[in-house]
Amino acid sequence: MVNEKPTVKIDYKKELRNLYNPPKKIGLIDVPTMNYLMIDGKGNPNTSEDFQAAIEALYSVSYNLKFTSKNAGLDYVVMPLEALWYMDNYEDFLKGQKDDWQWTAMIMQPEPITKEMVEEAIETIRKKKNPAALDKLRFEAYDEGRSVQVLYVGPFDDEHPTIMKMHEFAAENGYVPSGKHHEIYLSDFRKVDPSKLKTVIRQPVAPK
Repeated sequence: MVNEKPTVKIDYKKELRNLYNPPKKIGLIDVPTMNYLMIDGKGNPNTSEDFQAAIEALYSVSYNLKFTSKNAGLDYVVMPLEALWYMDNYEDFLKGQKDDWQWTAMIMQPEPITKEMVEEAIETIRKKKNPAALDKLRFEAYDEGRSVQVLYVGPFDDEHPTIMKMHEFAAENGYVPSGKHHEIYLSDFRKVDPSKLKTVIRQPVAPK
């Protein structure tokens, strides 16, 4: 009889509830350094083929890593898609000219996932289906630090007033925006009605 390793299944969205299921009330949070699969690009996410290709590559590698980890005794729920949005001039970004937006699409990876595991997963996926953006993928730590954060429910195009309220909250508490606008997509925007989309909106800040 073969002794199998017991499999532990973890939902990191629940383990990291303060980061992935925050209140609908704007607040401050200190975000720890975490590891991500990342792909950079530019353009309107609604029309950009590069953005869709990035999503395909990120999820392909993320699921391969999950199954590899499960075979080693640690099973977990693949984390949601996230993205950093920015432009060289932050005021231009706030004007919403999406065709000029730069972005980093990314998926958080649990601590047991190593660079070597990622490299192996990339090669496995390359042999299976070789998605278009695979060569752009990297594994990197991201240190966000002190941030203003809120759970937003509604269409992406209606986020602006909430973002402005976040900036006002930051100013009232002695901070200014200091990093890239960050969104975490808790809903599958391909399937969920826009009015019901749940998105964590996060803005890193620094003291005035």
